[in-house]
Amino acid sequence: MASDQARSDRRRVANIMGGSAGNLVEWFDWYAYSVLTIYFAPVLLPGHDRTTELLSAALIFAVGFLMRPIGAWAMGIYSDRHGRKSGLTLSVGLMAGGSLMIAAAPTYAAAGWLAPAVLLVARLIQGLSVGGEYGASATYLSEMALKDRRAFWASFQYMTLIGGQLLALGVVVVLQSTMSEASLQAWGWRVAFGVGAVLALFVYWLRRRLVETQSFTKLKHDRPKSSLIKLWRDHPREFLIVVAISAGGSIAFYAYTTYMQKFLVNTSGFSRPDATRLMTVALIVFMAVQPLWGLAADRFGRKPMLLIFGFGGMATSVPVFTALSHATSLTAAFGLVLVLLLILGSYTAISGLIKAELFPAHIRTLGVALPYAIGNSLFGGTAEYAALWFKQAGVESAFYWYLTAVIGMATIGFLMMPEGKNTSLITER
Repeated sequence: MASDQARSDRRRVANIMGGSAGNLVEWFDWYAYSVLTIYFAPVLLPGHDRTTELLSAALIFAVGFLMRPIGAWAMGIYSDRHGRKSGLTLSVGLMAGGSLMIAAAPTYAAAGWLAPAVLLVARLIQGLSVGGEYGASATYLSEMALKDRRAFWASFQYMTLIGGQLLALGVVVVLQSTMSEASLQAWGWRVAFGVGAVLALFVYWLRRRLVETQSFTKLKHDRPKSSLIKLWRDHPREFLIVVAISAGGSIAFYAYTTYMQKFLVNTSGFSRPDATRLMTVALIVFMAVQPLWGLAADRFGRKPMLLIFGFGGMATSVPVFTALSHATSLTAAFGLVLVLLLILGSYTAISGLIKAELFPAHIRTLGVALPYAIGNSLFGGTAEYAALWFKQAGVESAFYWYLTAVIGMATIGFLMMPEGKNTSLITER
């Protein structure tokens, strides 16, 4: 009996790791756009200065987020009706197609407005993919994990999400080390998107081999069907809470990570290679603390971790960004970035789990995915554009206060949430 249980636990861990590996590649493809913007924006997008080019790229980045609620709605329902495994497989297939399109996109000099049009369509496809990925991945990892270590294993979602960012940054560092700036800007950035497409196709094969979760397989055939109407009718309070906490968590995540690289170049004045290396090391630390925050949430509960981020993020965002805007030392800048990321980790480690624990199994993927995608799209997806808009308007510091206010909205949501450790609707062992 003990041997059977040990084998079952090993299979469970293997499936968690398999699902996490797919998550890593999915997010590598998504974040490759952000970390390579400073290289492909002058090639694919028209503009008369760096800020204008980055602003155009940020706008397409934000438009890609508009597809995330649609992907969350369609693929959330699909995953609730056909299984978490099916949703994960479909999402990574779409991501592979979007990456291939970007890798092969024509230049603006050669094709005019066809270049940004191809880029836009590719990002819409990737937005559809990521909209489904988050909910299916959060639900799969939360349902597959053992009850007393659920937060620890659920933290692998953001650990691999950050790993995807790191992999994207790592590819950029390799390209920067092996190519001239001119070659990297002219065509070298395409290599990263090609690698992402190939990896996504491999993950498509891998995800087809995953085991379905007990939460889904135990559902009866005559269960209520997952739909937006039923989600809003039966769980309006939970829906609005997830929108609010996703807004604050998402804007902080994108401000502290993907936008931070551009901020260090465009505002602090560091070189592109220095900013890339700084963020690479900072994200390694950020990734490493995810399971530690997960273990803390298993021990002390979900709400204390969430409130660390809520009140800590409100207290530090303005002074840290202000200090970074005047930073001249890479060491000092690294320390300041790390302050923000360590505080953010208390939320990201359990962000998928706290949402999954609010909803019953028959509508869980949609309940996690759709309100998250709405909050993420409205505030996370527009974070970079808002920051650059404030900068172009000559009031860059207003973005720091805007960021603080949205984190404050999330903190209200945290205070309204039940303690998921004691009230979780994921009932399987």
